[in-house]
Amino acid sequence: MRIIPKKRSAARETLAGRGLRTTRARRAILDQLRATDVHPTAEWVFRQVRRRLPRVSLGTVYRNLRQLVGAGLLVERPDPGGSRFDANTSVHHHFTCVRCGRVYDLTEPINPALHARVAPRTGFTVHYHRMEFYGRCANCSSPRTRRRAAWRARA
Repeated sequence: MRIIPKKRSAARETLAGRGLRTTRARRAILDQLRATDVHPTAEWVFRQVRRRLPRVSLGTVYRNLRQLVGAGLLVERPDPGGSRFDANTSVHHHFTCVRCGRVYDLTEPINPALHARVAPRTGFTVHYHRMEFYGRCANCSSPRTRRRAAWRARA
């Protein structure tokens, strides 16, 4: 008789590979962050995970987010409105829309020449850098969006 092993989820494999316990809440949090590209806050993650696990607490979400960041599975981004979390752990830049607040990943390559220019001028040893771009996203820059915003301002 042949025993067919249980199929393990990608989150379960990832967590086990980092030596973390594979709790339902932790798997749900990691799955939720991997399924989105909006760079959510902890509160947003809490609301989404609570749909699947109604008894999960905000404290559990915060604690697990910190553990996942510590294990290198998430990146925490400081933001004026609080921390945001990113499941894309590759080195990349971000664009933040100043109107709607959405954060986008940029695929522009990181410029290592910048490190070579900064280090000798300052005497610092540069390990990495992060560049943030701010402006209006394509959706908020469209003429239709501008007309709607002007109409709301008059009302």
